Amino acid sequence: MLEIERLDEVAVVTLNRPEAMNALSRALRAALDSAITELSGDDAIRVLILTGAGRAFTAGLDLKELGSDPQGLGAANAVSARENPVLAIAKCPKPVIAAVNGVAITGGFELALACDVILASSLARFADTHARVGILPGWGLSQKLSRLIGPYRAKELSLSGNFLDAPTALDWGLVNRVTSPEALMPTALALARDMAGIPTETLVAYKRLIDDGYAMAFGAALDHEHAVSSAANRKVTPQMVEARRAAIQARGRTQ
Repeated sequence: MLEIERLDEVAVVTLNRPEAMNALSRALRAALDSAITELSGDDAIRVLILTGAGRAFTAGLDLKELGSDPQGLGAANAVSARENPVLAIAKCPKPVIAAVNGVAITGGFELALACDVILASSLARFADTHARVGILPGWGLSQKLSRLIGPYRAKELSLSGNFLDAPTALDWGLVNRVTSPEALMPTALALARDMAGIPTETLVAYKRLIDDGYAMAFGAALDHEHAVSSAANRKVTPQMVEARRAAIQARGRTQ
């Protein structure tokens, strides 16, 4: 159902229900929430990669399961308040890279949007089918998508339920990069290892600085950056700068 592979300082988390297009059943949501929370607190892991097995990233909430529950979507909402993988990713202090290998639909789309970087296979497709199912999103899609691609494009996707292919997603700024299917995981691992080379304290602080500032008005965000960086940079000694400068030069000679 869920696989976790530790590759030095990188953890690869794979949704593994390929027969159900990795639909987010109650059990899978709970397992993913637990795994992200555990990895968030694991000092040996600096970066996470989230992907799916088979031809789907995830088709979203398991509608077959919901359809057999007498409480319907209300049951899912009650569970998601306690076991919400999107919230777990949002709370993760470490970078989370989505390696979208196939379709990311509705709740699966929201799961990808919760990550810090989105890499997509050329086979990836995104769709928001909330409206077609007759429900409204509760994991942030209606707010995040419009801020990423603009309200007009967001309304086109969400009010039609149509699919968005990977090249168009790249053109619209929804994903960072599109790769061939076979290059997706090597690309994600290479980026994760680049990030893992940053000192953990700086990696965590920089991610938080971007996220916190993005939620503010621009002027307030600039003031926030100045206050945070002033406090942090006072702790950096000349010796630390010199050691890191040498490491940067050495890295540059090998790339």
